[in-house]
Amino acid sequence: MGFSKDFVWGCATASYQVEGGYLDDGKGLNVWDICSHVPGFVRDGNNGDVTCDQYHKFKEDVKLMKEIGLKSYRFSVNWARVLPTGDVKDGINEAGLQYYSDLVDELLANGIEPYLTVFHWDYPNELFKRGGWLNPESPKWFENYTKVLVDRLSDRVTHWMTLNEPQCFVNLGHDTGVHAPGLKLPMVYLMEIYRNVLLAHGHACITIRKYTKKPCEIGFAPVAGVDIPYTDSKEDIEAAKFSMFAIDSPDMLWKNSIWMDPIVLGKFPEGAKEYAGECWPNFTDEDLKIIHQPLDFFGMNSYQGNTVKHREDGKPGFEVLKREDGYDHTAIRWPITPKILYWGPVLFYERYKLPILVTENGMSNYDLVSEDGCVHDPQRIEFLKRYLREFKKASDVVPLKGYTQWSFMDNFEWAEGYNERFGIVYTDYVTGNRILKDSAKFYAEVIKTNGENL
Repeated sequence: MGFSKDFVWGCATASYQVEGGYLDDGKGLNVWDICSHVPGFVRDGNNGDVTCDQYHKFKEDVKLMKEIGLKSYRFSVNWARVLPTGDVKDGINEAGLQYYSDLVDELLANGIEPYLTVFHWDYPNELFKRGGWLNPESPKWFENYTKVLVDRLSDRVTHWMTLNEPQCFVNLGHDTGVHAPGLKLPMVYLMEIYRNVLLAHGHACITIRKYTKKPCEIGFAPVAGVDIPYTDSKEDIEAAKFSMFAIDSPDMLWKNSIWMDPIVLGKFPEGAKEYAGECWPNFTDEDLKIIHQPLDFFGMNSYQGNTVKHREDGKPGFEVLKREDGYDHTAIRWPITPKILYWGPVLFYERYKLPILVTENGMSNYDLVSEDGCVHDPQRIEFLKRYLREFKKASDVVPLKGYTQWSFMDNFEWAEGYNERFGIVYTDYVTGNRILKDSAKFYAEVIKTNGENL
């Protein structure tokens, strides 16, 4: 069938990863500003103080987006740039809010639709010192912050995402401690954070719907973990579903269903309360009503997956197949598994009945500037071809809204610093120069032909 005429081709970034300007114009500090300055927290001692400097160079970047032909740009707002302490009671930073207003205007003037993510990991430091996501007031803080954005931007922004990858900022930031704020908390506290994050999402959705100045679409962008059935047999497909959705271990805060079921289906997955035991939060019926808000699309942040098959003993569950020797992988050592962009949409749509928007997909590559001044990245082009062909196949059975390439440009890759290049635009972190990679030119053709050149 192919991609629909209204299919949206885009790219994505996140505020802390590209903006820089970390002390500019009244901005407050966030947990990444703090933790990235702690020796040893980020590889090579890197931080996001300047990174791509999009705060000062957004017009240059939007010009490149237009050259590529992007239909959308997914960006996030730095909470502490708009509310320096994170709390609206302490005042709005007009200069920070104006930056996002100007960015939105520039995008629209160039025919690019803004897709705004309210939170992509850069939690205000002052709110963290008040307990952060553990504080029962945190959903209210998030609601008030969201309203500031809606009041100022919803006359032009019509596509919203509440949270990016709660699995990561909860688990990596508060369990393993490898991401900001660098905590290693026991399960009982993680589950309280889980409750507050879900409520924050729900309150944000309610706020956007109530106060938006234009009709809008709302979703969120979780880690959408995908497992690929070994064969098309019913048994292997059921094994993939079990792997993706069943709560089968106490390490459940990484599972798809623990987040998506209450948000989309209005109920918790079977086994969740049992595995959490005494750590299960005190969810009320009213909590679930708040969390379970209507969404317009299912955001898929997906990069890699496992291949699974049914258990030979006939019991429920799955076996993960060993990867082949010398399997294809990216520079960050993630396996290349294109079929996730077929099976992910198929299985998520079957369970949640929401149109699919790929909100992140891409690869880290060993990119460098060649003697001719260009950046040749044939591996990324091959990656795009393989993944997008599978996504195109999914269009035969699933409503697809769009594809968002991660990332528009090379940027600060969290704990890995500047050691991973995910962009289709090369960033020279010394000079600030940008160079369209060969993959950007290829992607431009994909967009121009609406995927007919794949």
